[in-house]
Amino acid sequence: MIAIITARGGSKGLPRKNVLPFCGKPLIAHTIEAAKNSSAIDRIIVSTDDEEIADISREFGAEVPFMRPAELASDTASSRDVILHTLLFLEAEGRPVDAFCLLQPTSPLRTSADIDGAYRIFQEKNADSVLSITPYDHPVQWAVELQNNGILRSSGYGKAGRRQDLIEYYRPNGAVYMFRTEFFKNSVGYVGVNSYGYIMPPERSVDIDTQLDFVVAETIAHYLQREIHG
Repeated sequence: MIAIITARGGSKGLPRKNVLPFCGKPLIAHTIEAAKNSSAIDRIIVSTDDEEIADISREFGAEVPFMRPAELASDTASSRDVILHTLLFLEAEGRPVDAFCLLQPTSPLRTSADIDGAYRIFQEKNADSVLSITPYDHPVQWAVELQNNGILRSSGYGKAGRRQDLIEYYRPNGAVYMFRTEFFKNSVGYVGVNSYGYIMPPERSVDIDTQLDFVVAETIAHYLQREIHG
């Protein structure tokens, strides 16, 4: 099992977010360290177009065997194309992989235990994919639509029932994705008939895209550290 960490230099929501100091280390370092401490991961590859990210990644123990082409580092480039580029590189290298783990550096609260937990499900279920998920903070049955004229439309709010009586729904939190390579190449999405979820708590499920996300994640990280160390 290899880990692929995708980290481009450009970011509109929070500029240079992958190298910003987060609890004393560059943001991407936390994902690299989680992968290094996971018993499931044999090799860590960072795909980036940015020399600073590449240098930091190597410093913390990841490989950067290539620099990502500019066309795969634009705002319109898809994660799927970036991953396929990495898989093709490994094949050309003579080291193709049957399975891989995608770890996004914007999920610094994910732990090595989360990676290992997803891997256990991946192995036990012989899954095509495993995605880390977290519960919605409010029932999706309460959702309302705000139309252009300001009118609210709802299919359930006010009559859906009490929270404890409703089916609980989950959302992917972006922290851990595991795939069979063959499934990934042949599928149009990340979820198929043999896909499973690994549940993570909300406090480890912050995906950083904005300055507010960054502040929230770092505040939670400090809180969790105090809880661990008393």
